[in-house]
Amino acid sequence: VQLQASGGGLVHTGGSLRLSCVASGHTSNTYVMGWFRQAPGKEREFVSIISGSGGSTTVADSVKGRFTVSRDRNTVYLQMNSLKPEDTAVYYCAARISRSELLLTIPERYRYWGQGTLVTVSS
Repeated sequence: VQLQASGGGLVHTGGSLRLSCVASGHTSNTYVMGWFRQAPGKEREFVSIISGSGGSTTVADSVKGRFTVSRDRNTVYLQMNSLKPEDTAVYYCAARISRSELLLTIPERYRYWGQGTLVTVSS
């Protein structure tokens, strides 16, 4: 399966962005999808994950209350509000084949990755 992310850009502190990620290819399987991010000099970290059914979500403590993940079939979205400079990073969408509502947050457990989209929040 191929993942195509979009929606990054430059915003001021307190602004909003909406990221999208479209899955194409062998999408007949059920995929858990989500978002990770990597800031310069830091390791890739979990941001938010949503189950294949859309019924379960999890979000990192650092973005809780500000970011919301959702999906529409094979497209996953990340609504980012009240952005802070520390949210600056390359955001990657990821997917793994799973029917489970158990949402793994370790990047190494995700087989499929998009190309990343840069989010820059200026102070």
